[in-house]
Amino acid sequence: MDKNQDLIKRRETIKLGGGKERIEKQHAAGKYTARERIDALLDPGTFVELDDHVKHRSTYFGLDKKYFPADGVVTGLGKINGRDVAIFSQDFTVQGGSLGEMHAKKIAKIQDTAMKLGIPVVGINDSGGARIQEGVDSLYGYGEIFYRNTLASGVIPQITVIAGPCAGGAVYSPAITDFVVMVDKTSKMFITGPEVIKAVTGEDVTQESLGGARVHNSKSGVAHFMAKDEEDAANIVKNLLSYIPSNNMEEPPITDPVEVKPDESLNTIVPDDPRKPYDMVDVINRVIDPGTFLEVHSKFARSMITGFAKINGRPIGIVANQPKVLAGVLDIDSSDKAARFIRFLDAFNLPIITFTDTPGFLPGTAQEYGGIIRHGAKLLYAYSEASVPKITIITRKAYGGAYIAMGSKHLRADLVLAWPSAEIAVMGSEGAANIVFRKEIKASENPEKTRLEKIKEYADMFSNPYVAASRGYVDTVILPSETRSYLTRALDTFSSKAEGKPTKKHGNIPL
Repeated sequence: MDKNQDLIKRRETIKLGGGKERIEKQHAAGKYTARERIDALLDPGTFVELDDHVKHRSTYFGLDKKYFPADGVVTGLGKINGRDVAIFSQDFTVQGGSLGEMHAKKIAKIQDTAMKLGIPVVGINDSGGARIQEGVDSLYGYGEIFYRNTLASGVIPQITVIAGPCAGGAVYSPAITDFVVMVDKTSKMFITGPEVIKAVTGEDVTQESLGGARVHNSKSGVAHFMAKDEEDAANIVKNLLSYIPSNNMEEPPITDPVEVKPDESLNTIVPDDPRKPYDMVDVINRVIDPGTFLEVHSKFARSMITGFAKINGRPIGIVANQPKVLAGVLDIDSSDKAARFIRFLDAFNLPIITFTDTPGFLPGTAQEYGGIIRHGAKLLYAYSEASVPKITIITRKAYGGAYIAMGSKHLRADLVLAWPSAEIAVMGSEGAANIVFRKEIKASENPEKTRLEKIKEYADMFSNPYVAASRGYVDTVILPSETRSYLTRALDTFSSKAEGKPTKKHGNIPL
């Protein structure tokens, strides 16, 4: 056999991964192979594979007599919608996608390449975890990957797709990346498996209830998106990348301007009854370019909305209270959710648009014991730290510390707009009247009548945006139907914003 034929044969062997039988098992489990996943994600014909001939070099437990094609992970460069990306995809058909020394070196090398080129890195996880036969070399490998995840954070976008198992130490690399997409029913993430949990705690759990896509999208908040299948996961990644730049030195990709007429229905969208909810997503969709809202963490901490959108072709990030879920309160999870998203937006030059309607922080011992003070402080820190354009629209309630935390002027929002329905105060009129006028109410011949009169007195004074506007805490009061027009002009105006910060290594966010 000549050398050319030898190379062709080697390539064929490598592309078959663990062999036809294992590929069939992968398909039977409803899963793509490593290379099929890359093909689904990248533009046709753009993938350039690197390190396909890399081999493990362990001699323990007879590994020196075994050949692992591509060492269980496929790495390389390609394009998504014409933009360069780096990619790795673990191959479960080869030793269960287990990570050893050279497997890890391949991933680390593609991470380094992405940093040098200033392009996003997409990782597709489908692995049984560390390659036990390689011992501490596997742990070395994870550490090298985690370190590079951290160096790349805030420099290039990092996106993870969990397409199968991701267990033990392997879960921490996805957790450091910016966004995690999990495939429903086939993906799992957990530190310790059901068997260990049963042995240690006696608790009987399944893999799905412990670390399935639904659990991590709705309860833990580890995952940001849940895909119905692997094709859907690929489409989510493509859509996500369309809003964000390739690195922190670039501006987000702007598309053609969109002409949208003012939506007069916004003028009546907020109910007259302050106790009655409405859907803030409806507000968002009537302000942005049609069909551009990509919600992030849609199933987690649902009293807070986070997501990407476009206004006149310009990508933005949106943070908003959701009045239809717990009246839009801030709690531990919603504070974490918004804070981390804000820091991503700031790192990658995306303006922050905030819609405020919140009665405050959620009261109760569960929140206090869980550290709501510490978690709420993350939100204050994130808004204060952000130097991108920050524009806030107060639609209704903005009470107490939650008013400050939701992108207020005091945290250096560049523009604060209020609708006529806005209420900016320390607390709601009923609670405030009961405290401020307590003695008068108690001494009255008709306490209930006096109480109602005092509630109205307080409401007339503060249940509007004009006191705050008279102090300059609100820049102007607008009709709701004017929101898009103001945002469009503000985004153009503040696009040249430059803001100095104190010289320091980094701050100490209350993690």
